Amino acid sequence: MRYFILFLSLCFSMVLQAQTVRILTYNIHHANPPSKPNVIDMEAIAKVINEAKADVVGIQEVDINVSRSEMINQAEKLAEMTGMEYFFSKGINLEKGYYGVLILSKHKIIGKRRYDLPMPVASENRSLAIVDVQLPDGKTISLANTHLDLKEENRIAQAAFINELGELYSKPLILVGDLNARPDSKPIKILEEYFVRNTSTNKPTIPVINPKSEIDYIMVLKNREFEWKSYTTINETYASDHLPLVAEITFK
Repeated sequence: MRYFILFLSLCFSMVLQAQTVRILTYNIHHANPPSKPNVIDMEAIAKVINEAKADVVGIQEVDINVSRSEMINQAEKLAEMTGMEYFFSKGINLEKGYYGVLILSKHKIIGKRRYDLPMPVASENRSLAIVDVQLPDGKTISLANTHLDLKEENRIAQAAFINELGELYSKPLILVGDLNARPDSKPIKILEEYFVRNTSTNKPTIPVINPKSEIDYIMVLKNREFEWKSYTTINETYASDHLPLVAEITFK
């Protein structure tokens, strides 16, 4: 009986050590619904985020103080509308404001970093945002969010750069974003040298009506054991030209 109790205690301890996190990535098209060219609908984007109930969220195509999006600081506004902490990473200056990527977190952000991604061929500047988040059990995970370039040569260099950063991490690192690349492309193959991509329940993410291409991803650095608890798109066809993508990941 004593050994059986010890066995149960060890099993219970292992369950306690496992940590499940819910992650959302979403290209929001600066909150402009494609069916309404001159409309900015922040409420629709916030609704998606709130209903997803994610711990950490990566958002792409975010405007700050730009005329096309009614001069709204979309990073600050989405943080306010979701009750989450935030970190914005500029890609480019746009008019007198900025355009880039955003990370929202339900839990405390204890570290923030921003990197300009390499651009061998002249194009729009892209950045990588990384935050360290302290989970309720005291453990820390990191989330990286990006929007890779439209040009293949740049995407290849940017994927390699992200891998180099991945070598620095011993704690869990999750990579999300609009990578502008299909699963069989060279940039994705490069990332798969260091990151694990879901290949069992993954789905196309664009266009929102009859989606045909998978270019939005949630990946996990290979440095830790983990399990995909779920991985799927959200059927939201109004708010943006991309489908939201959500995953539950359990780190062992």
